Amino acid sequence: MTQSGYRAAGVDIAAATRAKEMMATAVRATHSSAVLAGMGSFGGCFDASLSLAGLEAPVLVASTDGVGTKTMVASAMGRYDTVGQDLVNHCINDILVQGAHPLFFLDYIAAARLDPEMVATLVAGIANACQAVDCALLGGETAEMPGVYAPGAFDLAGTIVGAVARAEMLPRGDIVPGDAILALPSSGLHTNGYSLARRLVEPIGYHAQPPELGGVSIGEALLAVHRCYLREVGVLRRAILIKALAHITGGGVFDNLPRVWPSDGDRSYTLGATIERGTWVIPPIFTFLQHLGDLSDQEAYHVFNMGMGMLVIVTPDAVDTALAAVPEARRVGTIIEGEGVRLV
Repeated sequence: MTQSGYRAAGVDIAAATRAKEMMATAVRATHSSAVLAGMGSFGGCFDASLSLAGLEAPVLVASTDGVGTKTMVASAMGRYDTVGQDLVNHCINDILVQGAHPLFFLDYIAAARLDPEMVATLVAGIANACQAVDCALLGGETAEMPGVYAPGAFDLAGTIVGAVARAEMLPRGDIVPGDAILALPSSGLHTNGYSLARRLVEPIGYHAQPPELGGVSIGEALLAVHRCYLREVGVLRRAILIKALAHITGGGVFDNLPRVWPSDGDRSYTLGATIERGTWVIPPIFTFLQHLGDLSDQEAYHVFNMGMGMLVIVTPDAVDTALAAVPEARRVGTIIEGEGVRLV
């Protein structure tokens, strides 16, 4: 089949080439001397010798994720500069929970039809988030897939690889009843709960500006960038001993906090947690969505992060030092003997 025939089938090779040319500068800005082969190569090559040299018994930590149907909000708003940042920050937070620092990132962008400007904007967001944490954007894939994706729709996913010394891996195995739970605030929904949020706001529209949101449109509030907690966690780790971190993503606090409980079978009791209402600020977008959908607390806290983007488990005597080191953190709960997570 000729290129013109391929274009007639819905795949424009020239558009893909233009997109790659437009994104090249942003991608290369994330590279250091550790990148031996990057964009344009069949496989990315990263010299990890310097990054791993200072780590005793280095462990590689990898994670793959996407931004879900937040892409549909971006399409509806015609705004593509934020979701790339969301993708990188989400993946950084996931490996951060195990104590790892990011080394390199790979992205995957797919659409029914490639718009070079849109793709370049997406990749620029990815590159900017990578550059902010000295993480190389090593490569990726840009795919045009007519018939798989609906016209105007796109998908965005990525893989991150980081490293941590084995002795510094999280979570630790010594979480006990009485330990304190701190919360680092979220900027909004981050990258979870958008299927429900989209259904709730569909009758109103993304450009509406309800008074509860203080002059910000619904679409703008939903596109708030997923926070990266690498800096704040770094500050905390230098100040105190962190026992565990929990990234509050799909499943909310109910499902994600128990994921860090120790898995050993030597305990004579099970662990649970209480989360104390009123101890942190809930961003307006959550209360707006909860009222709009008449959602119970059980459902809202199961779908959304409700303003708690990252939870940090520490000993009770470390709380004051932690709050002094990161003033935006809040003590929101306590580890208890029992089952599950309860709102009190």
